[in-house]
Amino acid sequence: MENPLSRLAPQLFGEYPKPFIHLIENLSLSPDQDIEEAKALLWKAYEFGNNHHEGQKRLSGKPYFSHCIAVANTLASWKMDVTTIIAGLLHDTIEDTDATIEEIIDIFGNDLGNLVDGLTKISGINYSSRKEKQAGNFMKMLLSVAQDLRVVIIKFADRIHNMETIKHMPRIKRHRIAVETRDIYVPLAHRLGMSSVKSQLEDLVFSVLNPTGFKEMESNLKSSKKQREKFIKKVIKPVREELEKYDIFPQVYGRAKSYASIYGKMMTRAKGFDEIYDLYAIRIIVDKVENCYLALGIVHNVYLPVQDRFKDFIATPKSNGYQSVHTTVIGPSGQMIEIQIRTKEMETTAEIGVAAHWLYKDSKSTDIDNNVKWLRELLEILQNESTDPKEFMDLLRIDLYNEEIFVFTPQGDLIQLPIDSTPVDFAFQVHTQVGMHCMGAKINHTVVPLNTKLKNGDMVEIITSKKQMPSYGWQKFIVTTKARNQVNRYLKKTHDEESVGLGEEILTKTLRRMKLIKDINEFRDSYSRFGFSDKYSLLKAIGTGVLTVREMFEKLRPKQDILEEKQDNNESKIFDFSRAQQKGIVLDGIDNLLINFGKCCNPIPGDDLIGFVTRGRGVTVHRSACKSLPLLSHESDRLVPVEWNVKNSDQFNVKLKAVGQDYRGWLKDMSECISKQNINIASVDIKVNENIAEAHFIVQVSNNRQLNRLMRKMTKLKYIDYVERAGR
Repeated sequence: MENPLSRLAPQLFGEYPKPFIHLIENLSLSPDQDIEEAKALLWKAYEFGNNHHEGQKRLSGKPYFSHCIAVANTLASWKMDVTTIIAGLLHDTIEDTDATIEEIIDIFGNDLGNLVDGLTKISGINYSSRKEKQAGNFMKMLLSVAQDLRVVIIKFADRIHNMETIKHMPRIKRHRIAVETRDIYVPLAHRLGMSSVKSQLEDLVFSVLNPTGFKEMESNLKSSKKQREKFIKKVIKPVREELEKYDIFPQVYGRAKSYASIYGKMMTRAKGFDEIYDLYAIRIIVDKVENCYLALGIVHNVYLPVQDRFKDFIATPKSNGYQSVHTTVIGPSGQMIEIQIRTKEMETTAEIGVAAHWLYKDSKSTDIDNNVKWLRELLEILQNESTDPKEFMDLLRIDLYNEEIFVFTPQGDLIQLPIDSTPVDFAFQVHTQVGMHCMGAKINHTVVPLNTKLKNGDMVEIITSKKQMPSYGWQKFIVTTKARNQVNRYLKKTHDEESVGLGEEILTKTLRRMKLIKDINEFRDSYSRFGFSDKYSLLKAIGTGVLTVREMFEKLRPKQDILEEKQDNNESKIFDFSRAQQKGIVLDGIDNLLINFGKCCNPIPGDDLIGFVTRGRGVTVHRSACKSLPLLSHESDRLVPVEWNVKNSDQFNVKLKAVGQDYRGWLKDMSECISKQNINIASVDIKVNENIAEAHFIVQVSNNRQLNRLMRKMTKLKYIDYVERAGR
């Protein structure tokens, strides 16, 4: 048990508790910082946290504050500034004690208060699910990064210690936390250039999710440790001797890869441990950049380099700031060995990534490092949009899991993009407006489809047109968060405008039928009575089915009868003529009704259907995926179940839109492709603008299987950008 007088020890005897002394020993200060001043500030935070967490225990039985000390020590080992280390000591005080953010700001200042607040989980908000709460917490954390990147760094230190002590948690909770760490924190550490954190978390996750595999790897690596060390010394010796001839005295060592990485290779390659040769990489650390390239030449002189296994990340750094020269050579035993060459500063940045920002720059700086451009763009999206937590997590995962490629503008500017990026992603990276009006692209001076995947070193030129706007087809191949966000935003805006127009049409037609068209402004201006901010929001609600005209009548004209008029004899004769069987549609419980197909979606056999009873026009049949359905679903009394009842010989017209590079014979190739599928072309309309062809085909098919097969075949044609099903 701790002696109560121990807390007074520094004042009475000049002695500090051992955990605090250990923390001070790990502290790294710049030459202009006063050690005694830093020590006094840390001790104040230590006392504050210890007092507020007094009596609290971890599941392991240890005092809760021991976790906070562990987090602070990790931050100190990463050479973080004193403020960050203090934030590590106090990161749980707001959430788990009676301390307030105002109290922390009053004692320690705004800088520290903002850090602790950014780390505090969301409270007082009701979420529909644990996943949504998780997304909300993570979203808040990254929004805090907009003010200070250190929030993420502290969170990593917190997560490492929680994973190290996870064995004391219930099994279900262990699994959930490990999966979260694997899916979010590991790739995030990678994108922030914190390779040591990434490897550490990977192995901790591995030990939880696959304890048997982890123990196997641990045993294998321990038993082969001496053999590995002997091999590394054998490889290093001739390289070191050659380097010293040129007055280069490097730090050279071999680094074993993480357990999870090795095990993943064994599973992927279906090989045993003894068959995996790239278990380690050899690093050569030199004093300056020019010696990196000199060392590279020496290495290639000693060992035979492997073609196409050379990467220069010094000239073209990764988006996370990583710099190094990588080469793979044939070792003395005929094994392939990866050698990494970098400076001491590059080594620090490679290990702790963005945390090195505070080591090499002003410790008071809270600016986001220029090397994490992708994160800044993501934060801009979050700050400018009222993003749904689930949507945010989807956007985040897109960026976390992508490696980079390097492409060039016609002016020679370097653009970094994720792997599998397309010219559309490139266009949005150059400028939002270039992306919005992108209608074609040239790669290395050759016109290509917009869905072409870019490769390292490509020179990309974008063809734009003021008339061109994003298409639904783009969603199938764009990969960057910026492009996806802008395209989705435009398509949503377009859909909203269509909904407003549809709502206006519904309201106008209903009032005209009721002979109340003169009162239309009264209905439009009643938006506040239904909880909307303006009339456009009201019309949008009508157009999307959130609000029906019937509901408006019930509130505005409660005594007004909105029932449709009886049909006269002439109209009833039309209904007596059944078109159901003729159109291949069977209605459940409704006979002798006129059938129409929705022009908005043009359903064909195989599509899931819904029928909507329209006034004066019988039943209109829609695809279940039709964008008009949000309206229809709220008119439940007018919805009817319908099914297909067609013969194999029945044909249905479908409109297709095909976009791609124009060339001599383009239409001929498209027509032959359609013809080979035994499908007739009813009509075709083609337009060409700056070598980009856009064709609208009306084809006759029997069912959606035949249509989908055709679309796949058309998409595989050379220079075809995309093919999509079109309405109207």
